[in-house]
Formats: sequence, structure tokens, C-alpha cells
Amino acid sequence: MIEQADKTLCHISIGTNKLAKASEFYDALLPTLGINRVVEHEQAVAYGKNNYPTFWLQIPYDQQQASVGNGSHIGFMASNKQQVNNFYQLALDLGATCNGKPGARSEYGEPYYGCFVIDLDGHRIEASFWDVELAKKIYAKNP
Repeated sequence: MIEQADKTLCHISIGTNKLAKASEFYDALLPTLGINRVVEHEQAVAYGKNNYPTFWLQIPYDQQQASVGNGSHIGFMASNKQQVNNFYQLALDLGATCNGKPGARSEYGEPYYGCFVIDLDGHRIEASFWDVELAKKIYAKNP
């Protein structure tokens, strides 16, 4: 399908050992993509659009130490390339580590533009823009 997927997942949760610090990071960062805090509990904070919680930060349910999933990352959708650039720069300003500067990635296709950072807990996060109009032109020729 050529259109951007926006209803594939219900939500995703990542663990943190420092909920206050992690939520401060995401409170500042996610609004660059139009994503805001929508739910708050004693041991969890959730973010989303239109008041629907799709991204959760939480202290692990089993009360054990949170750890980072090797080989996993979370990708957030941007509406344009400038949002990707803003997300990347603010993430670094907030203490994240660069894991891939904003730009095209030929392995993901010509319509893709994104960046990768590592958050304060070590989770790999991405912001990406998928140019739907360009994808329609390219993939209409090669379905």
C-alpha cells in the first residue's frame, strides 16, 4: 500500500528506570512531531495524537530493572522533512546520542527521509517522513 500506515499498531511501551527524567525528555521532544502527553499514572506516562495513547514509558510491570531491546527501535512519523530535522536537533540538545543524521536512506526507498537517535535510557528511536506523493509516482510504475 502506498499511503502512510497510521493504524497498524495499538500502542508500544518501553521500560525506564528513571520515569521522571525519561518523561521530561519525551515531553520536550515529541511535540516536534505533534505528539503530546495524554495519560499519566504513578508508574507510566503515555503520548499520542488526538488524546489516544500510542507510546508509553513505564516502570516495568514486574518491578525489575528495565533493559533495552537489542535490535529493536521505535519509529515516529513526521509530517515533513523539517519535523525530522527539528526532532533530531532537539533530541541531541536534550542529551540523546546520534545514531544516524537526518537524510535519505537508499535502502528504505526514495520517498524515505529520517533520523535515528538513542534516548537517555539507551532506546533507539527514529523520526521519519514518507513522501506519499513521490511514492505514488515511483510505485505506480513498479507496483
